[in-house]
Amino acid sequence: MKKILNIQSSPRGKASASIKLGEAVIEKLKAAYPGSTVETLDLVKTPFPHLEEAHLTSFFTPAEQHTAQDREAIRHSNDSIRAVQEADILVIGAPMYNFSIHSTLKAWIDHIVRSGVTFRHSEKGLEGLITGKKVYVVTSSGGVYSEGPMKAMDFVEPYLRTILGLIGLTDVTVLRVEGLNVPGMQDAAWEKALAQPL
Repeated sequence: MKKILNIQSSPRGKASASIKLGEAVIEKLKAAYPGSTVETLDLVKTPFPHLEEAHLTSFFTPAEQHTAQDREAIRHSNDSIRAVQEADILVIGAPMYNFSIHSTLKAWIDHIVRSGVTFRHSEKGLEGLITGKKVYVVTSSGGVYSEGPMKAMDFVEPYLRTILGLIGLTDVTVLRVEGLNVPGMQDAAWEKALAQPL
């Protein structure tokens, strides 16, 4: 039995390939771990605010000194970090937009990556403070970016592996449905995507 946190960042709703693949991954996880629970956070329907001065002030002000404004500004961050800490498995939907992630996912990341809370500076360098979690990054793209001439244009997987690793989430598996806009590849793209092992 696992607690699964499902993060969705596609604005395409039911038409989204990353959401469809994410749901397929979750069904496999539920079959492997009967009784598992799933908490879904749709970052498009419930968007996180982009960081402003009030957020940064609240991040770097000791909790005992927080004003009512600070407590409101830090609420998204604290709630999100708590959800990540409580989850056993994260499924992060990250469709490719202009070679990178959607801005809603970036905003969520900016709220969970906090110095002294989810990572810290030590004599050994940067140290992640959230460990022992399994992460599945589910990405979709019109072209093929896992290999071939366009691989260097993929800033989804390298960025997410780096930023998640910073906070201690290093057990990351990337699952792709790609080539969705390439003529003749659509059906094979889904067959290949659904056959990927977890």
